[in-house]
Amino acid sequence: MKTDTIAAIATGMTNSGIGIVRITGKNAFETIDRIYRGKSAIAEADSHTIHYGHIWDQDELIDEVLVMVMRSPRTYTGEDTVEINCHGGTFVVRRVLDTVLKNGARPAEPGEFTKRAFLNGKMDLSQSEAVMDLISSQNEYALQSSISQIKGSLKNKIKDIRNKIIYHTAFLESALDDPEHISLDGYSFTLKKDSEEIIRDLDELIDSADDGRIVKEGIQTVIVGKPNAGKSSLLNVLAGHERAIVTDIEGTTRDVLEEQISLQGINLNIIDTAGIRTTDDRIEKIGVERAKDYARNADLVIYVVDSSRNLDENDEKIMELIYDKKTVILLNKSDLDIMITKDIMRKRLQDISKGNILQDIPMIEISAKEEAGIKELENTIRSMFIKGRLSFNDEIYITNARQKISLTEASEGMKRVVESIDSGMPEDFYSIDLMDAYEALGKITGESMGEDLINEIFSKFCMGK
Repeated sequence: MKTDTIAAIATGMTNSGIGIVRITGKNAFETIDRIYRGKSAIAEADSHTIHYGHIWDQDELIDEVLVMVMRSPRTYTGEDTVEINCHGGTFVVRRVLDTVLKNGARPAEPGEFTKRAFLNGKMDLSQSEAVMDLISSQNEYALQSSISQIKGSLKNKIKDIRNKIIYHTAFLESALDDPEHISLDGYSFTLKKDSEEIIRDLDELIDSADDGRIVKEGIQTVIVGKPNAGKSSLLNVLAGHERAIVTDIEGTTRDVLEEQISLQGINLNIIDTAGIRTTDDRIEKIGVERAKDYARNADLVIYVVDSSRNLDENDEKIMELIYDKKTVILLNKSDLDIMITKDIMRKRLQDISKGNILQDIPMIEISAKEEAGIKELENTIRSMFIKGRLSFNDEIYITNARQKISLTEASEGMKRVVESIDSGMPEDFYSIDLMDAYEALGKITGESMGEDLINEIFSKFCMGK
């Protein structure tokens, strides 16, 4: 582990009121005292105090500053730490950092402050990754999920499960080493019961990953429909501004348009596609194929139907594409004379799917022009993806693919334990699979990971954090 002194700019590199240069390591106080001039030396200051003074590069005054002093171990990294609060101009902040680097510190690597916090036991790996999720959060749910994990919700859950696993492992090993004094008679029943409980806990965490991904990344949403059905008008209503060109000319949208919106605290990554129809126009044909590809891979398809016109073969092609996906059907132009009702749409879907509709597809009558039915659409989408009300007090949402893989490995290990018990396998088989599960869970908290993987994880962090 490196304990040398590192420094980095901890605030965004843009002109602002304040910029922060962070220094941490065994010589942090010596470094700051070489460049700081105030009433007294920083090395003599009490922990968690702020001091007014100036930063000097030899005989050149750089900036007027406030210096925050934090002594080990009550710091973010667990080491002596200094934060220089200077004026927020990008040139000024850079000059302050350059002065620090010339006087005893080296540039911090991406994520090195948080990496040191992890290595010093200030947080586990799940909390460290939640720090980066917090920084990149784009909605209230993602923010609350990150805060919950930083506070240790996942860490504590994993610790509890690992403690149960290691207890049984230790008992089995002791019994196998000393069979005269420790009996395993009837023990398989207890182990199976506890293993099944652990499997339920692990599978519950794994199942939360779908909600967790949506919380973190948003819902990949594609708007499809025939030309002039009102797709672009819908996008504009949802976005709250004129994102797409809207005309009466069919085929106006030829390529995809992307927009990210926040809907009741959830992000929708919306793609407006070209109208799907048979066409001889080469450019429009490319747009139609792209629309189909996006629809196949979407989390949610919003199918916009012009309810003032009869359905045709183009509608049938769209229904064939999306009937077994998570879909909302919008019967648009409800302000005009209605030709297509919900009953007509259901009948056509039944025909297309040969009576095998895999889900009850929500249908909503809207008018994108009048902005009618939009609230119902928002509530419907939320209920489709978020089961009940998201709570971050007791519930944990897995938002990290690496963590999901480790949980799956642990669950599979515990299921092998149950299979071995049911098959009457020798007890030493149980220990092997129990330890596999234990090690897999250790990857989540960072207790069973190699240095290379640790370095790779923290290399993805932003500078200064």
